[in-house]
Amino acid sequence: MPPIDAGTAVEQAPAATTAPDAVRLPDPPAPTVTDTGGGGGPDTEDTLDLHLPDDFVARFADGGDPPPDDLLDGAGDWGTVSTRAGAFQLAPVRLERDLPVVARWMNDPAVAEFWQLAGEQRLTEVHLRGQLHGDGRSLPCLGLLDGTPMSYWEIYRADLDPLARHYPARPHDTGVHLLIGSGADRRRGLGSALLRAVADLILDRRPACARVVAEPDLRNAPSVTAFLAAGFRYAAELDLPGKRAALMIRDRSLRHLM
Repeated sequence: MPPIDAGTAVEQAPAATTAPDAVRLPDPPAPTVTDTGGGGGPDTEDTLDLHLPDDFVARFADGGDPPPDDLLDGAGDWGTVSTRAGAFQLAPVRLERDLPVVARWMNDPAVAEFWQLAGEQRLTEVHLRGQLHGDGRSLPCLGLLDGTPMSYWEIYRADLDPLARHYPARPHDTGVHLLIGSGADRRRGLGSALLRAVADLILDRRPACARVVAEPDLRNAPSVTAFLAAGFRYAAELDLPGKRAALMIRDRSLRHLM
């Protein structure tokens, strides 16, 4: 399945109303959920926060349209980083330029099994357009290695995504989806090096983010292995729509230890 997904609207329960003469009982305490990940300080304490962050709510206060990547601290301008494979950069997708190459990658059987966007180019276009013209929670990017497009990425606010209904999300959790475009590049073992570089980019450029998260399909053993090699810890198994996933977390407090 495509990731849970960048095009789905955030749902918020309507506010309850109380009759003027009714007696209002105290609200029950908010639930606390603990995951199965290891310890390591406050960044690894997983608690469930059911309130939308103030910066998200403020976007709609005056009816204006803020910049599309405002919720991700300018992810489209994070620049180039050095990796063992070469100079790497995230470049926001431009449909007129990038749709054919992303659609071609989606039709690779090894990719299609997990993304489920194989078929007409229109399927990929709808998937990309939903993010590019959405509320800024998700940014689709090409990964450029030494200037050459070779991977597709989605950087998204996991705490504002439907994924947050399935794990103990914390404010500013930032999620990552990734595919390596060619079989040759996949066989080079680039995934772990690029995942580590992107996770470090997120933690460097988003000071409020304490965790980078991902939810690869448990059947995709090479993907889970790449996340582990990139310094993510296995935190839990999740039953998501259409797949059983591994919740992978890279903690700011552990980034120099893993």
